[in-house]
Amino acid sequence: MPATTAVRSAVTAVPAAANAAALAHFAARLAFETDVADVAADLTSGAPGVVVVDSRSLAGWEQGHIEGAVHLPTAEIAARAAEVIPAGATVVTYCWGPGCNGATRAALEFAKLGYPVKEMLGGFEYWAREGFPVETADGVSRGGVDPLTAPVSGISCSC
Repeated sequence: MPATTAVRSAVTAVPAAANAAALAHFAARLAFETDVADVAADLTSGAPGVVVVDSRSLAGWEQGHIEGAVHLPTAEIAARAAEVIPAGATVVTYCWGPGCNGATRAALEFAKLGYPVKEMLGGFEYWAREGFPVETADGVSRGGVDPLTAPVSGISCSC
């Protein structure tokens, strides 16, 4: 009779966290992060108390940005935040995309100043890839939806 080899799971080689730890971890992530769909929903509905901040350079901003966002590069946050962010507002930071930690750096600067802050996962890249409005000096446009990031039907994924 041939010997059998036990199949090992790459997923469970390190066991999942205990339930209490998992609850704390995932709740904390949601306290620190938001996604492009939730930001778009708030901007579309006019939800009060949220200010979206683009922390990229002027060249990045001019290439295209989220309509309604405030341009505030990270290096200027400490000096200018009080003049452009209303007291009590929750700040949502974004930068280029998931390969960039600029939004994290900007969020840290706002946290140092005492602002409630979240980082927008996916950054400007996923905003544009999901077909949300992009503003430039030429106006506002929408690109097509990348089927790897969102339903092409335009219906929310309802995550």
